[in-house]
Amino acid sequence: MKKSLIIILLTLCTCAFANDKRNLKIDDLFAIRDVNDPQISPDGRWIACVVESINVEKDNTNEDIYMVPFTGGDPLRLTGHEEDDDHPRWSPDNRYLAFLSKRNKKKQVFLLNRNGGEPVQLTDVKQGVNDFSWSPDSMRLALVISDKDPDAIDEDEKKGKDDKEKTEKPIVLTRLQFKFDEYGYLKELYDHIYTFDVQKKEIKQITSGPYNDAGEPWGGYTSTPQWSPDGKWIAFVSNRTATPDSNRNTDIFVVSADGGEPGKLTSNPGPDEVPQWSPDGKWIVYQAQHQPQLMWYDTIEVTLIPSSGGDTKVLTRDLDRNCITPRFSQDGKRIFFILEDHGKQLLASVSPAGTELNQNVAGENVIYDFDLGTNQSIAVLATRPTIPSEIFTIANGKSSQLTFTNAKAIESIQFGSMEPVRFNSKDGTPVEGFVIKPPQFDPAKKYPMLLWPHGGPTSQYMDDFDFQAQFFASNGYVVLQINPRGSTGYGEEFCKAIWADWGNKDYEDEMAGVDYLISLGYVDPEKMGVGGWSYGGMMTDFIITKTTRFKAAMSGASEANYFLDYGVDHYQYEWELEIGLPWEKPELYMKLSPFFNIHKVKTPTLVVCGEADQNVPLVNSEQIFQALRRIGIDTMLVVYPDQPHGIYTPSYQKDRYLRYVAWFDHYLKGAPGKVPAIQ
Repeated sequence: MKKSLIIILLTLCTCAFANDKRNLKIDDLFAIRDVNDPQISPDGRWIACVVESINVEKDNTNEDIYMVPFTGGDPLRLTGHEEDDDHPRWSPDNRYLAFLSKRNKKKQVFLLNRNGGEPVQLTDVKQGVNDFSWSPDSMRLALVISDKDPDAIDEDEKKGKDDKEKTEKPIVLTRLQFKFDEYGYLKELYDHIYTFDVQKKEIKQITSGPYNDAGEPWGGYTSTPQWSPDGKWIAFVSNRTATPDSNRNTDIFVVSADGGEPGKLTSNPGPDEVPQWSPDGKWIVYQAQHQPQLMWYDTIEVTLIPSSGGDTKVLTRDLDRNCITPRFSQDGKRIFFILEDHGKQLLASVSPAGTELNQNVAGENVIYDFDLGTNQSIAVLATRPTIPSEIFTIANGKSSQLTFTNAKAIESIQFGSMEPVRFNSKDGTPVEGFVIKPPQFDPAKKYPMLLWPHGGPTSQYMDDFDFQAQFFASNGYVVLQINPRGSTGYGEEFCKAIWADWGNKDYEDEMAGVDYLISLGYVDPEKMGVGGWSYGGMMTDFIITKTTRFKAAMSGASEANYFLDYGVDHYQYEWELEIGLPWEKPELYMKLSPFFNIHKVKTPTLVVCGEADQNVPLVNSEQIFQALRRIGIDTMLVVYPDQPHGIYTPSYQKDRYLRYVAWFDHYLKGAPGKVPAIQ
């Protein structure tokens, strides 16, 4: 056979295979499952994890526990209850797998015997268990339990003897930080540490007082109580300053496992979180922010301190990058952590002396979580642009995919390519981001484009799997995701460049990215839209009050009038630290608030928010909608009932994505309707 004929046949076969694939559809959202929380068994043979799936009929999500052989093979499903089962943790003696479940109304600890059998409920705490960890001898658990609310009415108690519904008592609040998204109103109720004897079923309170002893809800990182290797001590995180709500300090404390007065280990005025003991018990490693005046713009650093107290040593200061969730290897020779860098989230390691830094242990660009086992075994939870989160194992710096949870769900889908972009902003500052192209991209064509600023502002876009961006691309849009100033992953100076100056340098960076993409020739500058959620929605508000180049916008869970927000959202501390109090800095509040330039808006704008959002409360979206409606701008307000800042109900997620596309299709493609045909 002639060589040219072989090439033609191979090309035809390749094209036929490509044509078998289809674009991403909205209902693929319900087929893709989320994998999280990998945990290596003590014998190194298994990895337990949590798999979250969507139940379309019940319109909710459900979490179940699986385990998969470390060397590869089919996963085993361990739980299948209609309530969530999560937080799997192996007992150190390898006999049990404990987990949390709400199958009896309140979340409790359950045990699975490794020899088989049904899960057995271990704890029976009236208000439920928030978190737990095993003692080294597998005889006890450290539990995190909230104080009982004396005003709470259980479901079983709602009806009295006369069968009438009991009326809820008035909510009385005294705290400075009196609310938080998904927690609701914050009463004088706190999280404390208890020990629980697994055999005797006896529980003992170890910490007390008006303090949270597992970190604060606004800290962003769960700090599970950590047992010392000899089982005599428990390290925990708490803010025990005189007025905890007026600062964001947390410190590492150590308390006897038998109870007593906790000893304060750290004295840094910023957050000290997620402690872990060294295998010999002599050290505790943790993550810290040492410049509390910079708030969330401050770099998170891996820090080491003797477990008996003493001077601290910062191991990652020269990196100038966020370094989170540090953990000792089981031989104590390395400290592993997740490193944010240039649109990536890498597994890195360093020696306890702060030398021999390895910035990419795993060879994967976006790692969400990891666990360390015996014999230097490593499991990571990672994602790629065309692969949702899966578990990978690491050996000699190379990764091997272990789970294929979504292989069948995505095998027939042709995703859009995700490519890095780099350009200079107006003042010459180098800026990066990503562009997601339609699956059948043709560089000779001109496409409608969606600019989608990220939330935060201190976060970053990464080259990971992004259903929303891929869904836009599957509907024919080029999607531009930029990491402007204010983003993490590019150093502290880059991050804090927008301090008390939102919508200025980050706006310039976003516009420079748009100009750069237009210069490449495949974007139609007359068919551009912009949208975002949270700070991405706020950035959208800035953009549409500064330029009319976008023909449609989506402002999601945003704030525009900052006078409105103090005391209404849950950022009382952050407003005061960065902007000042509104009655002391009214000029700055007005200058920064895009609401006072809303008369300049010419862009049709879809406004979206969750009804129960206390991060960026609905009143913000209502005011934006009212103002736009009043000045004659084409707008629509969509409110998702009972939803907090994140929209969790699956049917609402579907509705939101379809509404986005319908809105942009109408204004950028000339489609007849602005409201989707909900399938």
